[in-house]
Amino acid sequence: MLSYTVTADDHCRRLESFLQRLLPTAQPAYCRKLIKSNACRLNGDAASPDVLLCAGDIISLKESGQVMEQLNRPHPPLDILWQDDRLLVINKPAGLAMHPAAEVTENLVDLASAWLEKRSNHPTRAYPVNRLDRGTSGVVLLATSSGNAGMLGRQVKEEGLDKCYLTVIEGRLEGAGEIDAALDGKESLSRYRCLAAGEQNTLLLVEPISGRTHQIRRHLSLVGHPVVGDKRYHAVPLPSLPGIALHSFRTMLQHPTEKQQLTICAPLPAALRALAVERCGLNEAPLLQLLAELCRS
Repeated sequence: MLSYTVTADDHCRRLESFLQRLLPTAQPAYCRKLIKSNACRLNGDAASPDVLLCAGDIISLKESGQVMEQLNRPHPPLDILWQDDRLLVINKPAGLAMHPAAEVTENLVDLASAWLEKRSNHPTRAYPVNRLDRGTSGVVLLATSSGNAGMLGRQVKEEGLDKCYLTVIEGRLEGAGEIDAALDGKESLSRYRCLAAGEQNTLLLVEPISGRTHQIRRHLSLVGHPVVGDKRYHAVPLPSLPGIALHSFRTMLQHPTEKQQLTICAPLPAALRALAVERCGLNEAPLLQLLAELCRS
């Protein structure tokens, strides 16, 4: 058996996503088959593809000719959290634009489209179902066709997406509350909860109830606690961050055809983990425990 230890970089990742990264050229159905047939085990036991991993977990993988052939191939250019023939879920890195623009060399849509085309061997295009600002990291949903995009878009419009973000902000903002402030003349509501507070910074969980442009960034700036590194909304620049200290951590949705409830978490980037530890009064072990609890809540 091959053995792998989960690190903080994969904390809260789905087991099938971890296996897909080990076997980047394997079809998703093959990875799920390995898990369901117990050829891939978690801490010595059988597991399901959607179980969320914790740092320190041990993943065992049965050696076979097919596994060894696909092991350690070059990773795709994007961190894939979930995929099937209708939906592609990406962990977008901070600093990567969603769409082509004159001032950027790479963008998420083109990278995802190239990956889908390579996997299917015919021209295809990725269609964003939700969007993140260029400086924000985390969960992004992309449909694999315009028809699937319409189906998913209708679901999002009718039912919304259950999303939560993690952010490190300037100043102390303890407790829990709401920011109810119109943006662009439209009602806008964000809920927040303090997870940890240091002398000058706070780690927050934020849920945008409405979906306005830059909503979390603008709301936090309005109450005097801008996102760390977000100079557009009056925060001090932080050159060590590739973007801003805002991460789309967990998204819950109903799969459009399989009637399956999906909970997809994007591991917190190393730069944000370091920021939370350095500035918000947390050690790494309590931070990882907190993240695991948020995944299950």
